[in-house]
Amino acid sequence: MRFDKGKGAAQVAALLCLALLTLASPRPSAAQTPPAAPSAAPSGAPPADAGAIPPLRLPAGQAPAKAEAVSGNILHLTAYLSATDAQPLRGGVHWRVFNERVELDGSHVLVAESTDSTPALTLPDGAFIVHAAFGLAGATKRVTIEGKGVSERVALNAGALRIMGLLGDAPLPATKSQISVYVPERNNSEAKLVANIKSGETIGLPEGNYHVVSTLLDPQTTGAVNPTNSVINADLRVQAGKLTDASLRHRAATMTLKLVSGPSGEALANTSFTILTPGGDVIREMIGAFPSLVLAEGEYVAIARHDNNVYQTNFKVESTLDRDVEVLAK
Repeated sequence: MRFDKGKGAAQVAALLCLALLTLASPRPSAAQTPPAAPSAAPSGAPPADAGAIPPLRLPAGQAPAKAEAVSGNILHLTAYLSATDAQPLRGGVHWRVFNERVELDGSHVLVAESTDSTPALTLPDGAFIVHAAFGLAGATKRVTIEGKGVSERVALNAGALRIMGLLGDAPLPATKSQISVYVPERNNSEAKLVANIKSGETIGLPEGNYHVVSTLLDPQTTGAVNPTNSVINADLRVQAGKLTDASLRHRAATMTLKLVSGPSGEALANTSFTILTPGGDVIREMIGAFPSLVLAEGEYVAIARHDNNVYQTNFKVESTLDRDVEVLAK
């Protein structure tokens, strides 16, 4: 702006008035500023805040919950077969920890459980009941925790039993036999069945006397599995801290039955067979052209029925010698 020499004072006065009017004029606040018109979104597009999580609000008068630190003490557990055993069990132990307090229904609340051999469990202060199970053996111990970690040894007063089934000198596959373990009583060796195990399996048992029965199994052509007459019994003692190893040897063989019109002839179909002991006890009844079965070593009678005719023969079973038994139709 140019100043006219003759009018300089008047121009300065006018500028001062204009500045004062500008400063005095009120400015719009952010709340009074009109919002900008939103831009149109493409058809079908979600709004800009789609998928955003709305803020969580507490009900009126409710204060936010305070985070509490989880505190506890470490309970270290180790199981031994006996109180004098130096080596702890390295597997097969199932641990359960219960609150010592008895509930209204007479039970105890389970507060921790582990299948680790030497678990480290975090527990609060209190009194607890620790139970360790190893197979059919078990032991219980009361533990009190007061502000520090605790290490406990649990002696099971147990041993281990392992039975190996044999056919002749060859080990039996696990699926070929059934081994039953009983607790005997006076005049009854099979008073209480405590376990059925497989050949070669190891099981934990409380120290004591046991009666073991191994039965050879016979897979039929139909896929069924039947017990044979080859049964071996043994009385064993399990000692705490020791593994009792035993072998039960079966003496048996597989016989295939045939009804033939002549030696080494073709087997006749639709034949029913009955196998008996020499004393007349029935061992097995079977139907087919050439059914097979496993029999214990010994002497037997085979009776074949075909077209309303009955034929029979005597035969002998020798251990591990599998063979055909021919019944002549004459």
